[in-house]
Amino acid sequence: MDIQQPKKVKKKKSMRAIEALEAAQKIAFAPFVFQATVSCRKLGIFDYIFDKRDAGGVTIKEISEALSLSEYGVGVLLEIAESSDIVEKDEENRYALSKVGYFLNYNTTADANINFTQDVCYQGLFHMTEAIQTGKPSGLKELGDWSTIYEGLSQLPAEVQKAWFDFDHHYSDDIFDEALELVLKTKPKMIFDIGGNTGKFAIHCCTNDENISLRIVDLPGQLNKALANVKSMGFEDRVIGQETDWLSENPKIPTGADLIWMCQFLDCFSEDEIVKILSACVDSMDETTELRITETYTDRQKFDNAKFILEATSLYFTVLANGNSKMYSSEVMMRLIEKAGLYVTEDISLGEYHTMLVCKKK
Repeated sequence: MDIQQPKKVKKKKSMRAIEALEAAQKIAFAPFVFQATVSCRKLGIFDYIFDKRDAGGVTIKEISEALSLSEYGVGVLLEIAESSDIVEKDEENRYALSKVGYFLNYNTTADANINFTQDVCYQGLFHMTEAIQTGKPSGLKELGDWSTIYEGLSQLPAEVQKAWFDFDHHYSDDIFDEALELVLKTKPKMIFDIGGNTGKFAIHCCTNDENISLRIVDLPGQLNKALANVKSMGFEDRVIGQETDWLSENPKIPTGADLIWMCQFLDCFSEDEIVKILSACVDSMDETTELRITETYTDRQKFDNAKFILEATSLYFTVLANGNSKMYSSEVMMRLIEKAGLYVTEDISLGEYHTMLVCKKK
């Protein structure tokens, strides 16, 4: 078996004092830049500037008149955007989007990240210090009265719920086809989909193999939504649900799975909770059952910006999701897999971010 190795850490170049001070000030005012970016997106300022790119840029007055905004309002937004290298201004005070501005407005990954930060996380992040001190998701009270965000996913306001699922699906949808091809090669008849989310994986399976049946295991709110989506596609006779709270004292799942599937699921739990979940799976497995864990690991990313995104996402878990989970390294996950009584038979890279670990019972 070829186990992937984490990439070597590159030494960062030393920074001059003036550069360090500039970086410090940008961090100090980072929320201002972020909110200005959100406003420019929502008000259509970035779109208007980009649409007029062939005209050699646009003035504040032109933007103001076209979008029915005050020159003052457009001006303060574009001043900070220029200082942050989001827009560029020429000698005639005409504005154009920089490459940074283009990506902020039109890159699908940046779009999912911005909406997730703004609509799901922003207000809750104010409570980060309390979350670190207590080990509880102290910022979750900004969204609702639940002990974890997963209890309230089906009750979130529409805009918040959309941003959460768009973010989650953005980092999983691209690998579904590739992952499904690997799953179908083993010709499973019964798959347990742990943390079935909206039922997308179950629907993919049923669409591509008429001989597959599934059991979706999730919390009641999400399970009901997943089963409703499954029913809307006509697969209700092949997909059943099981309500399970993995944070209960002794969670169990039945026997009978040829394959147990988890995608972006274990990062929602602490290390001890992961061992408890995996141990429950081991109890339900026989020597032929496969457990396939698909995650994004911090030490498996090709680019530094992907690692940065994962580390930022860890703080979402700290402050809003549950207070004790994070995006893990593959090294940590390997240790937890072994502790639960499993061993890895295959270590497969999927897409740009993901790794699939195929496990069997010791």
